[in-house]
Amino acid sequence: MDEKAANQDRQSNHDLSVYAGRWVALVDDQVAGVGETALAAERLGRRNRLRERLAVYFVEPEGGRPLSLPEQLIQLDLIFRRHDQPVYLVGGAVRDMLMDRPIKDLDFVVPSGAIKLAYLVGDSLNLPAYVLDRERDAGRVVLGDKETTLDFTCYRGEDLLHDLRERDFTMNAIALPVAARTESSLIDPSNGQEDLVAGIIRQTQPSAVVDDPVRAMRAVRHAVDFDFEIEAETRDAVRKGAVLLNKVSIERVRDELLKMMRSPSPEKAPGIMLDLGLLPVVLPELAALDKIPQTPPHFESVLAHSCSVLHWLTRMEGLITLERPPAETMLAEAHQKLAPFRLPLAEHLKRRLDGGVDGRQALRLGVMFHDAGKAQTMSVDPDGRIRFFGHAEAGANLAAQRMAELRLSREVIRHVRAVIGGHMRPLYLAENTTLSRRAIFRYFRDYGRAGLDIAILALADHLAIADHKHPDQQWRRLLDVVSGLLEHYFQRFEETVQPETLLDGRELMKTLGIGPSPEVGRLLGLLIEAQATGEIVSRQEAIEFLKQLAAQEPD
Repeated sequence: MDEKAANQDRQSNHDLSVYAGRWVALVDDQVAGVGETALAAERLGRRNRLRERLAVYFVEPEGGRPLSLPEQLIQLDLIFRRHDQPVYLVGGAVRDMLMDRPIKDLDFVVPSGAIKLAYLVGDSLNLPAYVLDRERDAGRVVLGDKETTLDFTCYRGEDLLHDLRERDFTMNAIALPVAARTESSLIDPSNGQEDLVAGIIRQTQPSAVVDDPVRAMRAVRHAVDFDFEIEAETRDAVRKGAVLLNKVSIERVRDELLKMMRSPSPEKAPGIMLDLGLLPVVLPELAALDKIPQTPPHFESVLAHSCSVLHWLTRMEGLITLERPPAETMLAEAHQKLAPFRLPLAEHLKRRLDGGVDGRQALRLGVMFHDAGKAQTMSVDPDGRIRFFGHAEAGANLAAQRMAELRLSREVIRHVRAVIGGHMRPLYLAENTTLSRRAIFRYFRDYGRAGLDIAILALADHLAIADHKHPDQQWRRLLDVVSGLLEHYFQRFEETVQPETLLDGRELMKTLGIGPSPEVGRLLGLLIEAQATGEIVSRQEAIEFLKQLAAQEPD
């Protein structure tokens, strides 16, 4: 009989409900010791029954449904059983467990000695432990996959109940003793389980959000992630918290925004943030787009259109992992065109950029800001047609400034800037009847890896204004351009995108009898372009090509 079955059998034969939530040590089914930890119960049991065999286990209230526990918690069971203080799983891991969502990070609280416990767990798992905050006694262990963290902190306040009531929202203020296995052991002083069932985001106390204004951003993130409603009093608190965001570190605000960019429905975030007064504070460039109208083929304001593009981007991302084509005709056509590139595109979106941002987040940031320059560049023709000349470049500059203020890495800023600055390029390429090798080379010369993101953005941008029941020739031409760009990047990279030059700079200078200068770089660039177009295929041809160029005046 396994331990769980044995425990259930003991409880069915003996009423131990008075000890619910605690550990007991039994001798012949008689209670010999009780404690808050397994060690405490065992020590007392041995003191009372020194020479007899003890059975030590955790008593749970009856009637609870079994929980689907994260694997990591089961693996840590023996370590926690030998710890001399009670340990509780808290926060998002408990919430996600109750919602049957994947659990990534586990947060634990103890009365004291959190760093000590982190090092104990790290040693037991043969993994390094880190001090997160020595003053607050917080530690972390990063598991071998580097995608899962175990965080250990001390109570915020005098006990567990005070700790839970000091948390942000009721659904995040539920704890579970690490030895528990059923819902009956959940500790839920704020009735978070009821709000989870109802799909409501509610602050744990009236001052929860204003005490830590970044929780205003977190409320929006949860609303987007879970498709929950923020209840009325909490909405008011979020509005008050919005004006206080300048009192918290910009890095914490940035982190909440980046987490929103991981949501299945990131397009909902700007609208909710605008309604609650957060968008003008955090992303004023986007808030300025709310009332900017557009003329056909657009039918939404610039902000609404940007959100629609973000929605269609998530659908495009889904095509990369979708085995069968979707029912919608236009998406089905895109699925067919993207099929040869699904695996490398998936790797491209999963890649890590500096600062812990992944490729998907960087692309979504670019999409969210892709029309940010339209507020600055709007003009109206005499016939009433609205135009936005130069909006791509203006938007790239605005986004770069905002990303810098949010303390994003230079790599992320460069990438997002390139995506926004080049987002019209595939549309221009689609206006031509053929996609030349020269156009492909220059496209990736100008945008590099960001050219992949630009291609996907172009499709999403078109879908946001399209009649989805009747795909037109423009859509199919754009698909041809995007698939052509992807083919050359993933399958003909060294031929068209970045050929290995037939002569390096030193050889070029020797051949032409010139010294170091910007002219060397210009000539090398022209040589590589000629190789990419297929005009030059041999070293001798390269030498003759360069001599002819050198004899001409630079453009």
